Amino acid sequence: MPANPQLQLIDYKGKNIDLAAMSQGKPILVYFWGTWCPICSITSPAINELSNENNYPVVSIAIKSGADQELHDYLNDHGYSFTTVNDQHGEIFADWQGQVTPSYIILKDNKMTQGLTGIQPLWSLKLRLWLSSTF
Repeated sequence: MPANPQLQLIDYKGKNIDLAAMSQGKPILVYFWGTWCPICSITSPAINELSNENNYPVVSIAIKSGADQELHDYLNDHGYSFTTVNDQHGEIFADWQGQVTPSYIILKDNKMTQGLTGIQPLWSLKLRLWLSSTF
């Protein structure tokens, strides 16, 4: 994780997201993906399920996925309800030194505990979040 990544974000609906505050005492998952990414179409249902379970906060960053309305329509069409920041120009992804999608960052107490890429099954994400909360 870069020394000073953006931790104060605004989701595509205009809600403030404070990753630093959200990660205090409990791990959160930050999911970098794109509507155009074929692998993300495989991984996003697991992210949605994880988010709906409400055990760990999930914030997704949609990279270069169009205007807010286009992103809203995509999320709605796929039944995704996870919190989503629209990174229209890829600036947040670049700030976090992202290289590939999908990418996953687990934050706890404002520090990255794990960074992952590629296909990650739901059980793997749950285990990694649990380990981050325990150790």
